[in-house]
Amino acid sequence: MQKYMLQKFFQGLNPDRPFQIRYWDGTSERFGRGEPVLSIQFDEKFPITKFIKEPSLAFGEAYMKGLIHIEGKIEEIISLASSNANRIWSKTLSHLPKLSSISKNKQDVQHHYDLGNDFYSLWLDESMSYSCAYFQKEDDTLHQAQLQKIDHTLKKLQLKPGERLLDIGSGWGWLIIRAAQQYDVQSMGITLSEEQYRKTKERIASLGLDGRVQVELVDYRELAKTGIGFDKVVSIGMFEHVGRSNYLSFMESVHTLLKDKGLALLHTISHQTETPVDPWIDKYIFPGGYIPSLREIITLLPDYNFYTLDVENLRLHYAKTLDHWAERFEANVDQVRSLYNEDFVRMWRLYLQSSAAFFRNGGLNLHQILFSKGVCNEISWTRDHIYA
Repeated sequence: MQKYMLQKFFQGLNPDRPFQIRYWDGTSERFGRGEPVLSIQFDEKFPITKFIKEPSLAFGEAYMKGLIHIEGKIEEIISLASSNANRIWSKTLSHLPKLSSISKNKQDVQHHYDLGNDFYSLWLDESMSYSCAYFQKEDDTLHQAQLQKIDHTLKKLQLKPGERLLDIGSGWGWLIIRAAQQYDVQSMGITLSEEQYRKTKERIASLGLDGRVQVELVDYRELAKTGIGFDKVVSIGMFEHVGRSNYLSFMESVHTLLKDKGLALLHTISHQTETPVDPWIDKYIFPGGYIPSLREIITLLPDYNFYTLDVENLRLHYAKTLDHWAERFEANVDQVRSLYNEDFVRMWRLYLQSSAAFFRNGGLNLHQILFSKGVCNEISWTRDHIYA
């Protein structure tokens, strides 16, 4: 019965993406037109009802547990899934959940980012930047590209000496450090990750930047209640964790924290259209998150008197960033395995490689959106300053 149900499912997929299935009983079948570009091996039976109901979650869990093996590139699996999106993922967004509490948001963030600095240092670059890099040349190292991303972002904000900069979701702190060093600004970062907070504090102290750079373990909603104001606000790779039901409170907080005529830059992964959260990602990688569409973000801005100034898509840059991460992860996979276990290794391998594939085939984008609070005429008339 399980084999029959799998056959019916695979027969209904797009025939333009040929593939081969090897079953637990030693038999195999080909699906689609042409020579298979990948082969999927089912080593043993698993709950077929779950696979039919939630293919993404069931496949991800089976791969993690070693019940499924892939011969070929994981990117081909993603291309196959994307060409059959209506069968793999739900077509509609569920009703908005209740507003996430600060404690729930902190718990969700720590699930991912507090895996340990030792783990992330194995495959991130020296700056510990865990977001899309910016490649000016094909052969840029990952570290070069991450520093270029920080510089690219800071140039867009048109910082001036003495200004106050806030980084919402400041990661391991390299942007706030570089901003203080290069632009002579007072910079603050906030995070909900204990590990990131501790490492950023160490970096600030070691570089002698106490008094010019600070980091706080605080939620953006709590910070907005303090009455503190900033000339510039940036948020890189954090908006994906806000959750769709919290968008209004996020924008309201940015409006409160940003001074009149101030500039803000939002750097976030985005979908082309409003898309449900992948159940495997929600359960194992980023609980509580939601990836917005570009139009969802743009539509929000006028309600807070935010004027859109610049929008840039760095989709291919993120695909290349993830390629670097995946390569570095595999180069240190034995150390990762010693920290955790084989299921964890397979989970992160699937996450990193499939994410690269989604960016490369257009399933995901990476947008940088620059906007001002109210009308701001004291800005550059061209984009020349970004590339100077």
